[in-house]
Amino acid sequence: MSVRILQFGTTGQVARELLAQAKGHDVEITALSRAQADFEDPDAVAQAVRAHPADLVIIAAAYTAVDLAETEADRAHRVNALAPAAIAGVCGDDGPAIVHFSTDYVFDGAKGAPYVEADDPHPLNVYGASKLAGEGAVLAASSRALVLRTSWVVSSHGKNFVKTMLRLAGEGGTIRVVDDQFGRPTSAADLAGFVLAQAPRLAKARAGAPVFGLHHFANAGEVSWKGFAEGVFDLALGPAAPKVEAIATADRPAPAMRPLRGTLSTQKLERVFGMKPRTWREALGDILAELKDEQRSAA
Repeated sequence: MSVRILQFGTTGQVARELLAQAKGHDVEITALSRAQADFEDPDAVAQAVRAHPADLVIIAAAYTAVDLAETEADRAHRVNALAPAAIAGVCGDDGPAIVHFSTDYVFDGAKGAPYVEADDPHPLNVYGASKLAGEGAVLAASSRALVLRTSWVVSSHGKNFVKTMLRLAGEGGTIRVVDDQFGRPTSAADLAGFVLAQAPRLAKARAGAPVFGLHHFANAGEVSWKGFAEGVFDLALGPAAPKVEAIATADRPAPAMRPLRGTLSTQKLERVFGMKPRTWREALGDILAELKDEQRSAA
């Protein structure tokens, strides 16, 4: 019997990948757009859960404007904390299982080593604080919730670092990228594929099972933003790759502070789920291939 999934979000990178890959899994997804369930209205999203019977609820909608959140703290908190809390409150311990996505920005990057799930969070910005509040609220309301912290999400969809770098390369000129922030890039396709592959297991698991709680998911390999940019150019352009100049975070001030090393350890996820995420370069190769296919189709 197919797993009935209620998905909040239709346009984000992970949301789009979940819908694109659903046909390859034994799932039936009902995806609600912002017009159908506005995350700025926690009561509305709670009612949506009640109106759509499901075995698994995936929260793939969020407020992700990191810098803008510094001046929209109430809105960020409402979308990233109050709405997920309302969803989890309806699900409880006896209702559908939950998958909720969080971020490496719950950490300050000062540890000096990859973060594990047991490390104390300390967000540097409003966005990270709102996501931390959301993951805490979801876990408090349901012992059948899987919170997946991830980082540096990219895909062939929407706006993201990979597409920005390719655009800059096409425009010519000097490309300067921060070289003192480190993390693990994550393919939205790999993240979505993991969730869909685990959907039957999550739907059947009892409250408090090891598959629930906090887990980290990111593609393997730590890199700086500059190193990531060079990887994009190397795989996409080969000998024609432009030179990337290194700059420091301090050279590009932004409203929101970023962790300098928010690298996530995925050892717990690997142990519990019996899988190891592939490298970010392997995942990046697939993303670039998708973008090339889209270009050919548009030509």
